[in-house]
Amino acid sequence: MASDKTLNAKNLAALGADRLADLLLELVSGNAAAKRLLRLELASRSDGGNVAAEIRKRLATIAKSRSFVDWHKVRPLATDLDMQRSAIVKHVAPTAPAEAFDLLWRFLELAASVHERCDDSNGTIGHIFSEALDDLGAIAPQAKPDVRKLADRVHAAIFANDYGQFDGVIGLMAPALGGEGLAMLKTRLEAESTTPPKASDRKVIAITTRGPIQREDFEARYKARRIQSALTDIADALGDADGYAARYSDEERGNPAIAAQIAERLLRADRPDDAMAALELAEPQTRGGRHWPDWHRVWIDTLEALGRADEAQSARWSIFERDLDADYLRAHLKRLPDFDDEEAENRALAHVRQHPDFHQALDFLMNWPAPHLAAYLVLQRHGERDGDQYWLLTPAAEALEQINPLAATLLLRAMIDFSLDRGKTKRYGHAARHLQTCLYLAKRIDSFAPHPDHEAYIAALKEHHSRKSAFWKS
Repeated sequence: MASDKTLNAKNLAALGADRLADLLLELVSGNAAAKRLLRLELASRSDGGNVAAEIRKRLATIAKSRSFVDWHKVRPLATDLDMQRSAIVKHVAPTAPAEAFDLLWRFLELAASVHERCDDSNGTIGHIFSEALDDLGAIAPQAKPDVRKLADRVHAAIFANDYGQFDGVIGLMAPALGGEGLAMLKTRLEAESTTPPKASDRKVIAITTRGPIQREDFEARYKARRIQSALTDIADALGDADGYAARYSDEERGNPAIAAQIAERLLRADRPDDAMAALELAEPQTRGGRHWPDWHRVWIDTLEALGRADEAQSARWSIFERDLDADYLRAHLKRLPDFDDEEAENRALAHVRQHPDFHQALDFLMNWPAPHLAAYLVLQRHGERDGDQYWLLTPAAEALEQINPLAATLLLRAMIDFSLDRGKTKRYGHAARHLQTCLYLAKRIDSFAPHPDHEAYIAALKEHHSRKSAFWKS
């Protein structure tokens, strides 16, 4: 039974509301963030109007601030921002979704000024704005904003997205915009794409190997990229596969990644022949040795949609053989007749054991999982171990300890040898622990042949690395 001195909700409630209020006031003294939180909680007791007013005041204050925030002061700013975002979602949205929608939009409009005056190298601030954008999309259906005003806001966001705070806004707002709003936005952007830029003083803003870059040219290219991206997103939101494809040049359609995006949309429109045609435009680029995972995935989906199941199966097997991709092997096996899948799996695992990349093969076998075959691979190809790949060898050694202690030992020794041979002092502590594990495993190994036993291995380490006291003292 918990003591009456234990810090829990029941014991604290027993102190009574008055005493708890006094304690809270004492605790928040000098803590501005805590005071703001309490004010928000107090304001939330109404129907959301009071808390909305508090949030609006705080957002206005943040917008006016000009002081630079060093990296070590970013955390309090992030806490404040997230407190406002959370309050909008929890306290305003349930009773006043339109008000919450407006507040979240104003919150996102703060992103540029906030980013300009703080060091967000770890992405904390950016993550909060990303969450706010997701919240905006979730609230939009209940908020039912005016379509014309929303189209204006989205248009402004397209050209104010310098920090990615409005990434994907068209797709998120598409349900609220509807066909009317999307068409309105599309018409406006298409008109702007043909409008010549305003004359400027042709000021040079940068010098490159290709010559000077003038502000007018830079701004024109910037605007064109934003419009192109937005029109592509609108076509996507409208389910217009042809409109989506039309936004790319012939040269761009020869890029396998773009071809896959176009083909995927044509497949959704139940147009597999057109999807295959789009993919074939980029097929020459897939033969140069570079990996194009999306293109191959959509190529197989298209083959299936065209009824060319045998070709799809052959493609899955080829990708597995080349990349040791477990997902493609599973998909291949799943489509085989009963009893054929076992034979195919055995053939696949035999191929893995002979794969030229030892570490890729080991990773596949550990994750398939086929630990006994992984142990066999280590014993047969131990000379190919790279002790630098600790992220693979460490979990593999742990998994093999019970079923094959010698294989586990060889992986541990590879990491120990690499650390000592290369003088990786930061890894000495890990290497020392690996050596202790080797001692434990040695008791369960009947024969080390053709490898040195544990005592001989220790002797060799001392002969070659006796002066590395940081390792021996770890």
